[in-house]
Amino acid sequence: MKREQALELLQQHLKNRNLVKHCLAVEACMKDFALHFGLDPEPWALAGLLHDLDYEYTVQNPAEHTEKTAEMLAAHALPEEIIHAIKSHNMRVEPSSKMDFSLLTIDPASGFIIACALMHPEKKLQSLDLPFLKKRFKEKAFAKGASREQMAGCVKLAMTLDEFLMLCLGAMQKISAELGL
Repeated sequence: MKREQALELLQQHLKNRNLVKHCLAVEACMKDFALHFGLDPEPWALAGLLHDLDYEYTVQNPAEHTEKTAEMLAAHALPEEIIHAIKSHNMRVEPSSKMDFSLLTIDPASGFIIACALMHPEKKLQSLDLPFLKKRFKEKAFAKGASREQMAGCVKLAMTLDEFLMLCLGAMQKISAELGL
C-alpha cells in the first residue's frame, strides 16, 4: 500500500480532522524513528498513519480498537509487522519489535506535544523546546490523557526521555504546516 492509498482510507473512515492530524503526526514521528534506527521508513510511516483507522467506529468499545483496523486492512495485504505494531499500540498483542515499541510510545507523545504547542503563547511547534516539554511532562494534570508511563517506555528503544521527546518534536516540526501548528 502506498501513502496515497492510506490517506484515502483515512479520509474515508475518519471524519474528525483533529484525529487525522494526530495520525499525520504519528506518521511523521514513526518515519523519523525508522530513519534514526537505520530502517526502511515506509512501513513505519504506514503503521503510524493507519494506527487509529478504526477509532471512530470503536470509540464506544475500546476493546475492539485495532482489531477492526486489522480487519479493514486485511484486503490490502500489508506486511504483518505493520498489523502487529498497530495491534500492539492498544495492547491487543504484546509489543515485541522496535516498530511496536515506537508506535506505543509515540502515540501519546504526539498528543502531548500538540497540547504543549496549544498551551504555548505562540501556539507553534517551532516555538517549543526541551525545557518547555519537560516542564509540562512533570505536570500530571496537563494533557493527562497522554500516558507518561507509555512515553517513558522509550527506554525499551535505548533512548532517554530527552532524546525521545526531541526526536518526536523534530518530526512534527517538519509537518507543522499540515498540522496547523
